[in-house]
Amino acid sequence: MDLDIATLLMVDGITTGAVYVLLAIGMVLIFTVTRVIFVPFGDIAVYAALTLSALEAKHAPGTAALVAAVAAVATLMEVTSLLRHGKARAVPRALAFYLALPLAVSGTVWAASGTDWPMPVRIALAIVAVLPLAPLLDRIVFRPVADASVLLLMIIAVALHFALAGIGLLCFGAEGVRTQPLTEAALTFGDVLVSGQTALIVVAAASFSLLLFLFFNHTLTGKALHATAVNRLGARLVAIRPERAGTIAYLIGSLLAAISGVLIAPVTTIFYDSGFLLGLFAFVGAIIGGLTNYPGTALGALLVGLLGSYASFFSSSFKEVIVFAALVPVLLWRSIATTHSEEEIEE
Repeated sequence: MDLDIATLLMVDGITTGAVYVLLAIGMVLIFTVTRVIFVPFGDIAVYAALTLSALEAKHAPGTAALVAAVAAVATLMEVTSLLRHGKARAVPRALAFYLALPLAVSGTVWAASGTDWPMPVRIALAIVAVLPLAPLLDRIVFRPVADASVLLLMIIAVALHFALAGIGLLCFGAEGVRTQPLTEAALTFGDVLVSGQTALIVVAAASFSLLLFLFFNHTLTGKALHATAVNRLGARLVAIRPERAGTIAYLIGSLLAAISGVLIAPVTTIFYDSGFLLGLFAFVGAIIGGLTNYPGTALGALLVGLLGSYASFFSSSFKEVIVFAALVPVLLWRSIATTHSEEEIEE
């Protein structure tokens, strides 16, 4: 490997790592607020990419029908729960949030599917199309067992991933897709040629990371999410509802996943089941960051991207093995450096 190849691999690794940054940050956000390791995070990103591809082909994306069906189930569960607990006054609000808004989104995407819209409009439609998915899935799958152990919640999340992969096959088919490049520009740094798509991915990841930092530190909603992540019981005592905080976390996470899917679709062939590896690589980055530290998570995701890029050069067949094996020393170090909860209880 000479310097030119090493530089190209570094650029490729940073590009891929930038996508993992958005996914990993969203995963950490959802985990800290709800204690759910949202394994299907990559599936949301894949749905966004496949939706954008369908819109480019002027086909009605299966996402619209899926969101409508999931909204109907979530609405039924929420209304039944409210009536059972004597909160009939909250039913109209639930109908508006869980049914009217998702149906409006699905109807808009469905109506626009046969029209040759400009690229920015198609991208916006693809992002909006998958935006309700994570909050609705939270209401259906995770809200009824919100007090379960982290292990049980993770098992449910894994099962949900396989369900979404199967649904993706039904909605979009088995063929892989690539969307049109977001830009044809190119930048030159010395002897290294960097495509505008690569630069756009890195800039988007950095920009949204900065926006999230400002959101958490300078908005009341962001501080409420942070309070819920630090102490759920304390958040309840100061009138912060963990359920509402969880919905906002899933909504932001769904947005980050959708943006990641739109960014990666022009540079990688996306299949209905591509979300599993995307989610796992992001999860490795989140683990390196401790599942609680956002800057550490971003750094870990970039390291995963770089490691995967260089590993694919030396042995593409063992790329995933090398990346996942890198997690072992991190876990060993954290196990040694962290005080175990049983010991804290005994003290």
